[in-house]
Amino acid sequence: MNDEYIEIELEEEPIELCKLLKVLDLVEGGGQAKNLITEGYVGINHEICTIKRKKLYSGDILEFDGELFKLTLSEDATPAQRAVENTHSESVQSPTPAAPKNKRKRTKKPKVDEKTGRRPISFG
Repeated sequence: MNDEYIEIELEEEPIELCKLLKVLDLVEGGGQAKNLITEGYVGINHEICTIKRKKLYSGDILEFDGELFKLTLSEDATPAQRAVENTHSESVQSPTPAAPKNKRKRTKKPKVDEKTGRRPISFG
């Protein structure tokens, strides 16, 4: 495979894979981009990627249709931190604040109509 890269300069990061394919005019639309990604026609960092909305950062390499694209960040843009993939051991070590599971979300019961004894139904 050809090791020469076409340099792509990002104004901000991260960018989703399906959006990057559209911006680069490598596909006709978002639907086509998503289909090509799920069918395994797109590679990221020399591996096939089937994640449609995979977040890409500067330094990543996009492989599509025999071409290699290297993502770089423009000089005036601020670099973003890469998201760390969650593994079971990481989720145990770094607890995230979450709402208690046992607590009920709705504390008040709907009012009962005095004449009919029924509760109102909301369709909104």
